[in-house]
Amino acid sequence: MPEVEPALGTAPLLLIAVGAVAVLLVLIMKFKVHAFVALVLVSLLTALATGIPIGDVIDTLLAGFGSTLAAVALLVGLGAMIGKLLEVTGGATVLADSLINRFGEKRAPLALGVASLLFGFPIFFDAGFVVFLPIIFSVARRFGGSVLLYALPSAGAFAVMHAFVPPHPGPVGAGDILGADIGLLVVVGLVIGLPTWFISCYLFSKWIGRQVMVPIPSTLAGRKSEADDPRVDTDVDDAAGPDGGGPGGTAGTGGGATVAAGRATSTDTRTAPPKFSTVLALLLLPLVLILLNTGFNTLATAGAIDGEAGWLDWVTLLGQTPVALLITLLVAATVLSRERFSRSETEDLLNSSIGPVAAIILITGAGGMFGGVLRASGIGTALADSLETIGLPVIVAAFVIATCLRVAQGSATVALLTTAALIAPAVAENDLSRLDTALVVIAIACGATVLSHVNDSGFWLVGRFLEMDVKTTLKTWTVMETLIGVVGFAIAWVLSLVV
Repeated sequence: MPEVEPALGTAPLLLIAVGAVAVLLVLIMKFKVHAFVALVLVSLLTALATGIPIGDVIDTLLAGFGSTLAAVALLVGLGAMIGKLLEVTGGATVLADSLINRFGEKRAPLALGVASLLFGFPIFFDAGFVVFLPIIFSVARRFGGSVLLYALPSAGAFAVMHAFVPPHPGPVGAGDILGADIGLLVVVGLVIGLPTWFISCYLFSKWIGRQVMVPIPSTLAGRKSEADDPRVDTDVDDAAGPDGGGPGGTAGTGGGATVAAGRATSTDTRTAPPKFSTVLALLLLPLVLILLNTGFNTLATAGAIDGEAGWLDWVTLLGQTPVALLITLLVAATVLSRERFSRSETEDLLNSSIGPVAAIILITGAGGMFGGVLRASGIGTALADSLETIGLPVIVAAFVIATCLRVAQGSATVALLTTAALIAPAVAENDLSRLDTALVVIAIACGATVLSHVNDSGFWLVGRFLEMDVKTTLKTWTVMETLIGVVGFAIAWVLSLVV
């Protein structure tokens, strides 16, 4: 990215930043401009308004866009392919049924939640939730009680994984903008995400399930009730956050194509679905590789092992998130397609997983473009100086800014990427550790998760599939989403103070 000397002072730069965010919100909310187009346009206008030389404008835009895509495209693409293979071969059903048998009838909601946490590592919120809906309804019919007892732990699990853990585009995009270690971010996301899910989703569902009786919906599959609402874009997500049901009310997880395949998941496999051990091994493989990389490098930094050892270089390479996902994809394609699909059919399956995530990748790249402009123009530095002057910790500022943007326009992706772009210079100037940087990413994700309401497509996705009215959806889904954000932020903040 070209080095540009800021042409304006702190006050004008901050006013331009406020104006840029306002224009972005108006374009998306008022004029329904696609988030990718809106981010590119606002990036260009901001570059011109802040005095970046005309000859450097395009280079600045492309530098931010390209550097973000370098990290995001690989992870999102590989993750989508892995999720597709597990989805169409019946892996979700196997995982849920096996865990319910092991946990027992009384812990069926917990089993569904754990299955969703595992399945939610590679698959996006909306696709994963819809794949699990027939399982949720079947279990609810079998054991009785409000469907919220079974649906919220599952929906919340997909929401938490999508918001906190790579390879989902929200944490990957924000992590790249802030310069976070993606492998460490996986670890931190899991460490914070698991207790957050247990408190905010599982325990809350046990309480709200006794307070609000929601019967099993009359329509067990299909998108009819959702499609009837003109506010829902069936190609988008944004249920949870950082992206909530895919990344943002303006960028989808491919709700249309992916979900359509998801409805057939449990019935259209040509042979018996994969074994539980196979599904579990495929889901844990990338986590193990990433954790080995992070663990051994931590030991090397601490001097416990020789950091110059040749074998450590190999462990580091294999544990890099893109390589770990690539290995997992190759293993999954080999194991899951055997006796199910021909090579050409497997290729078609993997190809079909890419289309739905194209918008996600582009929007995330455009968020990186906006961040590049904010850094090059001096806006980010001006904001960092202002935060230092008022004494507001970076992690708190990140959460507050993301929350405001999330509530205002509904898209978790826009809130997450815009906040990361605004806060990046403050992270750099405060010389935060790798762990603290990862915690700031989680804080942003938490702010981009709270208060899902009527301007969020995820709100309608969950509400209409469970056939809840707006008031009931606010009392259940919105409260749970807010709990996820608040509890997750509280854990991240406490860790930033004590670690």
